[in-house]
Amino acid sequence: MTPPPTGRLFPTATGTDLVLTRTFRAPLEDVWASVTESDRTARWFGPWEGDAGPGRTVKVQMAFEEQQPWMDLHIDACEAPRRLAVSAVDDTGRWRLELLLSETDGRTELRLVHHLDTTDGVGEIGPGWEYYLDMLVAARDGTPRPAFDDYYPAMAPYFAGLAPAPTT
Repeated sequence: MTPPPTGRLFPTATGTDLVLTRTFRAPLEDVWASVTESDRTARWFGPWEGDAGPGRTVKVQMAFEEQQPWMDLHIDACEAPRRLAVSAVDDTGRWRLELLLSETDGRTELRLVHHLDTTDGVGEIGPGWEYYLDMLVAARDGTPRPAFDDYYPAMAPYFAGLAPAPTT
């Protein structure tokens, strides 16, 4: 069963932001711990190791990808418990991400912002982030993990359709 996609694209001065949101019935600090503490990120994305802090680089294992690769992740900014900005470079290009958290009336909203230089590949990127955020939900709720096959390729047309048509 394919869950409904939630991501949206927003043009910026330097490219496009892909924004996905999840809301949790939990305090801000608890959700922050789910996205920053290695033993908790291991449950939905992968563990990390190193001396974390702004301007530093940690190693993160993508535990739910084929071959479970490790990658360097640079911490661009950390304003606990509300903002974490990270970046990485891999074979597919440059990744610039922010996690923004806010709490209202015992509910914490988490916004994942992927700063894109181009919308090329958003049909693959968007479903991946939907999957990982739902993995976070399942890890927090203690429910079964979703299957990636429910996200990709089923959501690819939705995300590709968000991108503006190329101009000639």
